[in-house]
Formats: sequence, structure tokens, C-alpha cells
Amino acid sequence: MEDTFGNFKEANANIKIQILDQIPTMVMAVDRELRITYMNYAGQKLVNRKWEDILGKKCCDVWSSLHCNTSECNMYKSIESGKMCSARNEMTIGDFKKPFEYYSVPLRDEEDNIIGGLEFVIDITERMQYEERLKEQSQTIREMSTPTIELWDGVLVLPVVGVVDSMRAQHMMDSMLNKIAETYSKVIIMDIQGVAAVDTAVANHLIKITKATKLMGCECILSGITPAVAQTIIQLGINMDTVKTKSTLSDALAEAFKILNLEVKNKER
Repeated sequence: MEDTFGNFKEANANIKIQILDQIPTMVMAVDRELRITYMNYAGQKLVNRKWEDILGKKCCDVWSSLHCNTSECNMYKSIESGKMCSARNEMTIGDFKKPFEYYSVPLRDEEDNIIGGLEFVIDITERMQYEERLKEQSQTIREMSTPTIELWDGVLVLPVVGVVDSMRAQHMMDSMLNKIAETYSKVIIMDIQGVAAVDTAVANHLIKITKATKLMGCECILSGITPAVAQTIIQLGINMDTVKTKSTLSDALAEAFKILNLEVKNKER
């Protein structure tokens, strides 16, 4: 009976190993000294080494990663804490670097003693490339949505259309300040005719932007305030006394010319 039970346990263990070998991502087990006791086929293929060259070696000797031999190692933290840990990391195999996400859990014996750790490694190269493309697209959209244009020598204009949140306000400020430093402009017109609604948060963003431009030695004029927006500002009790405002872009441009001591005349025929 005991032989039958022993054979069953051995067969069951072999089935589990076969299942792990079918998983298309690295699965690795180590002892408390971080020596490798198991690695599935996907892991062996990833590190490009045979099982005989892996067994008994420390994982940091099979590949190098940013967390190897540091307190950031997930496997070390799982063994010490008895909890699951996860993080992003980067491994170096030969001349190649691979970004990956890995999850570590403590490995326990039948008496619930921690005897090592089990780690699952997921190659996230494609995901990182996709995230990078999304960042680039998002950056392009932000730049297109907040274009600071040199309208006249010494005069910039920033047409604002749509919703102004904290992230966009920060990008607007960065764009304006960089353009001021680049062109040495003395006046910038922020036209908000395309902003449908203004609340306290939006108004505060606009006030902060005007203050930042003044610190750069540039006067900021707010134009395009619609009747609805004007009423909202009054109803909310927002103090706009420190902000120079004009109803239209043409009025703001005329004010910019006054600040620069410029005069526009009709050409005589």
C-alpha cells in the first residue's frame, strides 16, 4: 500500500513538473541560499543554458539584473518576509537587455517551513515598447493642443481649446516658459475662447501661469473671456485682479503693442 502511495506521489510530482514545463514563461525555484533547484523549459530557453549548467547555481550567476545582489531582490524579500512580492526589473543575458516583470512567493515544505522561493518571470519587451509609443503619442497630442506661437516680434500667443486640468496646465506653463526663454518675448497672450467652462481649479491654474510668466519678465494677457465664463468667475468669487484681461484676441494684441511701445498705422497710398 505504501509503495502504491509513493508511486502515486512520484507520478503526481512528475505531472506537476510537466505542467510547469508547458508554461510559456520562466518559472524558477531556489533554496534559501538562492541556489536554483528548478527551472522550466521556457526559463532555460530564455537564459540560453542547459539544465546541467543551471542546477545548483545562484540565480545571479546565471544572469545579471538590476536587483541582483541588492535588497530589492524579490526572491530574497519573499523568503525573508514569507509574502508575495512583485516588481519590474531588467536582466542582462550576454549582450542583450530584457525588461521583465517578476513575481516571487515563498516555497514551503509540508510543515509550512520556508525552504526557498518560487519565481515567475514575464518578458514585457513588447508591452514596454507599446507603453513608450503611447507616451510619445500622448506627448505629441499635448504639444498639438498647447502650441505657443510667435505672433509678432516680442509677442507670443497660446490658444487654449478644451478642458484645462492640472496636467495640461503644467504642460502649458512649461511650453510658455520655454518659448519665452527661447524668443526673449515680453508679452504673451493666452486666449481661452475655446475653453467652454471655468471653475476654481481652472482659474487657479491660469493665475499661476500668469505669475510664472511675470517671473520670466514677460507680461501675460488673458483674452477670449466669454460672457458665460465671466459670469462664472464672478459667481465663484475668484479674484482675477492680478490678471490683465481682454475680451478679444485683437484687443489683447493692441494691448501688447502698447506695452511694447509699438504703433500700427495704415499704409499711405
